[in-house]
Amino acid sequence: MDSITAEFGIRNKKKWKKVSDQSNTFYKSFLKEYLTLLKLERNLSDNTTTAYNNDLSTCFAFLESENVTDLDEITYQNINSFFSQLHKAGLTNSSIARYFSSLKGFFTFLLLSNYIQNNPMEKISPPKLRKTLPEILTVNEIDMVFSLPDVENKFGLRDRTMLEVLYACGLRVSELSSLKISDLFLSDEAIRVFGKGSKERIVPIGGSAIQWLEEYFLKSRSLLEKKSKSENYVFLNTRGTKLSRMGIWKIINRYVKEAGILKSVHPHTFRHSFATHLVEGGADLRAVQEMLGHADISTTQIYTHLDRDFVKQEHKKYHPRG
Repeated sequence: MDSITAEFGIRNKKKWKKVSDQSNTFYKSFLKEYLTLLKLERNLSDNTTTAYNNDLSTCFAFLESENVTDLDEITYQNINSFFSQLHKAGLTNSSIARYFSSLKGFFTFLLLSNYIQNNPMEKISPPKLRKTLPEILTVNEIDMVFSLPDVENKFGLRDRTMLEVLYACGLRVSELSSLKISDLFLSDEAIRVFGKGSKERIVPIGGSAIQWLEEYFLKSRSLLEKKSKSENYVFLNTRGTKLSRMGIWKIINRYVKEAGILKSVHPHTFRHSFATHLVEGGADLRAVQEMLGHADISTTQIYTHLDRDFVKQEHKKYHPRG
């Protein structure tokens, strides 16, 4: 409950603690059923189901602190109060929108399963989200980052190859971390990626990334590999196990700082840059959608707003020689 008390403030600390001590809270069996259904029907990852569980548990802990202990007792006013508390706690609209999505799905499930007669989410409107363009790196900035790893060193060669593949294929950090040798079809200039919900897609990979992969396998991975631990993963850490998401983030953060880039850069920035540069170059939006693994074309359309003038403006603003 520490995360909950952090969100809702010290004044409710004792109240929240009292709730957390109750082992058989009224919603848990329904939540367990819902999460199991989601995992089976939508093949969601453990990270996603954990996020749903955290959001819904936070809401129901709030409801219990307000003495609501039955599904049929939950009203529109109760849910509205919960969202008011989230606003007061200083959560952003995007964070609150995540809670909205989690609650909407759960109460729809309860209604369709005849566990409740009325849906308290029916009158609740989602928070308005400001459409913001994602941060991207210019081609010159990417070149600067790529030039920094010491490729004569086994770790530097791994890092350069990892950056090349991340940008060449527009991967999510979890997809890069989970990439296996059996997913590489380099003679066909393609890789297999397992995205959200373990959905499989085939993504082209360019000649530069292929060359770096071949050199990495020849000069670096063989030195990092530990037969009992490496499990066929492409990118390995010092222990011979797969690089974690946090490990990848730290590597990227280090090189971005060394490059003197002042933008807020994380692994997903390379994915945004990949898509933007493709659209900039005239790539078909549907093809970019396929490569990114977006279920809906509307998710991909944001990259059409990142036109040449925007990229030039960003270059001028951030590049040391702009």
